[in-house]
Amino acid sequence: MNQNTETPPVVTREQLAKGLGKSAFAFRGYNATNLGRTPELLRHPRYGHIVEKYLQRASDICTDVMKFPVDLAQRVRLEKEATLKEYHESIALIVTMELAQLEILETFFDISLIDANMMYGFSLGELTALTAGGVLTLDDALKIPLMMSRDAAELADDVTLCVLFSRSGKFIPRKNVHRLCAEINAEGNGVIGVSTFLAPNSMLLIGQKDTVQRLKERKGEITTERISVRLNDDKWPPLHTPIVWQRNITDRAQFLMHTIEGGFTAPTTPLFSMATGDFSYDGDNTRDVVAQWIDKPQLLWEAVDATLARGVETVIHIGPQPNIIPATFSRLAANVALLTKDRLPMHTLSRIVQYGWLSAVLPKRTNLLRAPGIVHVTLEDWLLQQDIA
Repeated sequence: MNQNTETPPVVTREQLAKGLGKSAFAFRGYNATNLGRTPELLRHPRYGHIVEKYLQRASDICTDVMKFPVDLAQRVRLEKEATLKEYHESIALIVTMELAQLEILETFFDISLIDANMMYGFSLGELTALTAGGVLTLDDALKIPLMMSRDAAELADDVTLCVLFSRSGKFIPRKNVHRLCAEINAEGNGVIGVSTFLAPNSMLLIGQKDTVQRLKERKGEITTERISVRLNDDKWPPLHTPIVWQRNITDRAQFLMHTIEGGFTAPTTPLFSMATGDFSYDGDNTRDVVAQWIDKPQLLWEAVDATLARGVETVIHIGPQPNIIPATFSRLAANVALLTKDRLPMHTLSRIVQYGWLSAVLPKRTNLLRAPGIVHVTLEDWLLQQDIA
């Protein structure tokens, strides 16, 4: 169970249904581990047939695109995580299990995404959200990332993921980061780019060869504030960065989008795009927005900000063991709680400077004060807590 978002037992099915108008559905993306509690859902006496149906459908699509047999249900039964070389299976598993969880929610509890205030998806999750919102078919959502999966996985062999963050808590100028990345790229020995903006004082970058080290050595050019670079040991397909240009993934994906069936309707639920930082999908521009999704940084912070600005009270996290979205909310909630405490213990007063960016924006962005009060529901946990036998 994901400890960051363990569902409070007080969230009943009635409360979840009644609060949909003030709820956001958040779809997860790719991670180093992607099974979550899917094996339990597959074994469930009531849910299992729905999970089996979706796993089989995604296996068929994956088999058709990749031109070799794929059996997602067998992988789930064996509880065997896919490796980077099996990236295509991770893609199919994540998308199909997010949709399966939604069908279980609607079938057994009469709770539908259509009634929600908003939805959004991190990385791959945006394609799932488009499918759940009736814009794309499952074939549409899987076809293009699957066709690009081999190249994306191969690009991951020589990249490093890092977190760039400000220890003082002050803003990190995005423009300056982009400029430094461009200067490093201009040296002609590897490409680096921002993949996700986590908060005004933190972001994820992915770089080839020793570009992350070169960024670390030149970080003083970004700001006079104290900033740090922390490396991640896992290998990540470098989506949402210009690294994908090396295999022409953006252009090839745009060309393939000419042949998808869907994309001509607006989402049934307001869909905030992390590619554009807005509710951009209008029924006419699906292909244009998805094209930006491929190589532009994910605007996760903007999605969190929009959630709080729209008066959302509950965030329902979809997919196997969601991590990055709940973790981002959790950090914000902890920081807000620390800043707004009436009486702070002496040992915490010295840490207040770490949240300088937050104290600076709170007078104008009072919606952020709501972060500690948001209820987070990890859907796979919630479904398995319910007594429906």
